[in-house]
Amino acid sequence: MSEVLFYHLTESKLEDALPPLLDKSLERGWRVVVQTGDTAQRDALDTHLWTYRDDSFLPHGTDEQAFPAEQPILLTATPDNLNAATVRFLVYGAEPPALDAYERVIFMFDGYDQAEVEAAREHWKRLKTGGHQLTYWQQDSDRRWTKKA
Repeated sequence: MSEVLFYHLTESKLEDALPPLLDKSLERGWRVVVQTGDTAQRDALDTHLWTYRDDSFLPHGTDEQAFPAEQPILLTATPDNLNAATVRFLVYGAEPPALDAYERVIFMFDGYDQAEVEAAREHWKRLKTGGHQLTYWQQDSDRRWTKKA
């Protein structure tokens, strides 16, 4: 079974919270796929990851660019796993594919977007009955992730 983490954004935007998590994933040697809700979100995230910090490089590409299988971080709007990732991030309300192919799945959702909150709750309920190991994380006032009961 996959380890499934729910990251509830309350103090920052996804664009600020996601890159450090991707950095940590690469530091651990994980291959990552980030699934967005649609191609416009994928493309906006692609642009953001090239410019989010002047002193950092986050190697990534999209599923529409050349050599998607070689990307350590692949951005997609589909359920495909073209880079053989073991970690999958689901952002902007993306619908998850079957999770069994992944060691870790991270749902990131905006606490101020009611549709994303409701979707996260539904995913939690469904996955809980499916036997996955679930954990819930919320940002504290310093924007650090705190595991909740």
